[in-house]
Amino acid sequence: MKSVTSTILALALLFPNVAIAAPLPPPGADGRLFGHLPYGDIAAVDLVPAPPGFSIGATCRINRDAAADLARLLVAAADTPGVGNSLRAISCHRGVAHQESVFCRGRHHAPCADPSYRARSVAPPGYSEHATGYAIDFGVRPTRGCADVDYCFASTPAGQWLMAHAPEFGFELSFPAANRQGVTWEPWHWRWVGTRIEEPGAAAARLLFARARSLYPALPAARDVLGTNAAAVAIPARRIVAVGVKLPDISSARVRRR
Repeated sequence: MKSVTSTILALALLFPNVAIAAPLPPPGADGRLFGHLPYGDIAAVDLVPAPPGFSIGATCRINRDAAADLARLLVAAADTPGVGNSLRAISCHRGVAHQESVFCRGRHHAPCADPSYRARSVAPPGYSEHATGYAIDFGVRPTRGCADVDYCFASTPAGQWLMAHAPEFGFELSFPAANRQGVTWEPWHWRWVGTRIEEPGAAAARLLFARARSLYPALPAARDVLGTNAAAVAIPARRIVAVGVKLPDISSARVRRR
C-alpha cells in the first residue's frame, strides 16, 4: 500500500491538474463501503423513460415499477399552486460505470485523497441507489437562485411539497438530516418503494432496500397507505403544508455536489 501511495503522490506532482483516483479499500465484513450498501445495475430492459419534459439534460430513465407513481406525483405537483410544473429530474438511473466517473474522477471532481470524505456526498461505484433505477435527484426550473443539488432545495415550494406528499406516491427521503449513515443531508434524493406492499414491484423494491430502511431509516418514509397511514389526517391536495421535520442549520455548511 505504501508503494501505491507513493506512486499516486508522484503522479499528482507531475500532473497537478489531473484528478488521480486512489484505489478504494475492500468492503467491510458486512458488505458496506464507507457506510454505503452495495447495489448492482438494473437490467436495461427494466428501465423506461420518465415523462416528457421532466429531465434536465440527459434522458431520465427509471425502473419501470416506479414509472406510474412518478407520473402521478408529477401530475399532483403540477396541480398545486406555487409548485406547478417546476419539478425536474437532475439525475435518475446512473449505472456503476457512470458512478465511477462521478465518484472521484475527471476534471470536475476532486481526486480521492480521502475517499471516505468524498463518500459522504457521493456513493462509491457499486454502492449507489441510482444504479437500481428507483432513485431520483429532483430539482426545480426555473431555479430562482437555488442551484441544483443544493440544500436550499428543501426551502423551495417544490421541495416542501415533496416533504409533505412524496410518501403518498411511494417515494421516501433516503438521506435525511443527521442520518446514521453519515451521508450529507440530501433533500433532493428520493427513492421509490411503493405506496403499499401489494403494489406491482413494491415488494421487490422494499426487499432491495430492506437493510437500508432498517439501518438508516428514511424520513419522511413511505408506508402502506391502507395500513399505517389509514388513520392519518388528510392533507388538502391544493395546499402546500408546513414541513413536519425541523430543518437543520446549514448556514455554515459546505455544499458538495453529488
